[in-house]
Parts: sequence; structure tokens; C-alpha cells
Amino acid sequence: MIRRGYKGALIAAGLGALACMAGTAQAAQCGNTASGFEAWKTQFAQEAKGRASAASLAALMETSYSGATISADRGQKSFRLTLDQFLAKRGGPTIVARGRKLKQTNAALFDSIEQRYGVPAGPLLAIWGMETGFGAVRGNINTLSAVATLAYDCRRSDFFTDQLYAALTLVDRGILTSATRGAAHGEVGHTQFLPKNVLTYSTGGSLDSAPNALNATANFLKGHGWRAGAGYQPGEPNFAAIQGWNAATVYQKAIAQLGRQIDGE
Repeated sequence: MIRRGYKGALIAAGLGALACMAGTAQAAQCGNTASGFEAWKTQFAQEAKGRASAASLAALMETSYSGATISADRGQKSFRLTLDQFLAKRGGPTIVARGRKLKQTNAALFDSIEQRYGVPAGPLLAIWGMETGFGAVRGNINTLSAVATLAYDCRRSDFFTDQLYAALTLVDRGILTSATRGAAHGEVGHTQFLPKNVLTYSTGGSLDSAPNALNATANFLKGHGWRAGAGYQPGEPNFAAIQGWNAATVYQKAIAQLGRQIDGE
């Protein structure tokens, strides 16, 4: 026999559980097609009240589902190439030749960066060359739409939800606008920073400025454990910092190899 007080507690607990379930049901639901994106934006904006400003959420509501972003996210086949194939596809020799020239003509900049962060020119130029062809190709996809699309997409919703909140903060700071354009996953600037990395590692100023982007990149590597004077090839202490830059093994090895060649080692 159930005592009355205990029974009442069970009923109350049951009602509480139903309320929690109702709250969960109202959470923004991810999807894998464009059809649910507009409803998701409304749900997300409701959830984000108090965490994001009205102005930034208004910018979110202007976004549209980015099919180009989804296509790029599903089509990263080059990461399955061998290192030699990958470097050939990315124009490795051209990156090295241009990187060496830029190292010479911007010696004062790279010296100041190395003094501040301990990161030499080679890996920075390798990243710059690999990411945007030294600033030539920074992307033309709406940044907020790209990040919102990936936050909605079920494949990596949690990761890009964090990126979206960071992007909304950048809107409030005037760093991003509803018109900002960049790469397919929401990366911006000469070395392609995601919004959360802009917040964490930018050292001031727009990353569409090469010096600002290179300083931020060095700060990122230092923040991932870079030690001044240590090697950065696979198996050496600073390779772990390069691994923090990109999850693809072939990309990591490409940065290390190109950086070594640019530094003349």
C-alpha cells in the first residue's frame, strides 16, 4: 500500500518529468534538409534569449539555409589523399616559392611575431598559403548563414551551435555583420578563423588584414602549446599545436613539410 504523502510526491515528480519532457520537445530540432531551417531559427532564437542580444538574433533571422555549405561539408574528399597527392592538389611548390618571398619582404613582421609568440615564419606562411592562397581566396559565402546552417544540420550540431553563439557575440562587437562573407564553414580572414577562435585568439583588428591574421594564428599555435625553439615536424614537440589547427592528418603533415621548406630547413 502506498502512503498518501509518498503517492502525492510520485504524482508531483511525474508532473515535473512531463514538464521537462515538454521543455525538451520545444528545443530547437536539428535537420538534414532545408525544410526545417526556418522553424529551427525561430526555436533557436527563443532558446537564445538572455544569452544573445536582440540585435544579434535579428541578424540570425536574416540568414538562409546554405546549400553550398552543406555540399562543402559533405565533399571534403581531398583529406583522404596521400601527402604527395594532397600537396600536388594544393600547389605545394607554389606555396613554398611564394612563402619564401613573403618571408623576405615582410621580415620585420615575422620577426616581431616570433619574438612575441615563439612561432617562426614557415608554419605561419604554410597555413596562410594553404588556407587562402595568401589571401587571394577567402570565400564568398554568407558567414552567419554558413554557421547557422551547420548549427541546424544534425551532423555536427553541438560543435557549430557553440560557433553560432560566438558569431552572435561577434555581431554585437561589430566584427561580423549579416553581410559578412567568407569560407563555407563560416571561417573568415586570411587564415580562416571560425567565430569561436576569433573570440579567443584575435589580437585586435580585422582578420581581413594579413598582419592581424598572422598574429592571431601565432597566438592560436601558442595557445595550443607551441614552445619557442622546438621543432614542429611529426614527432617533435610543436607538431601537437599544428594538430590543433586542423583535424586531418594529411593537412597537419602538409603544414609541417611546407613550413620547413619555407624556413629553408
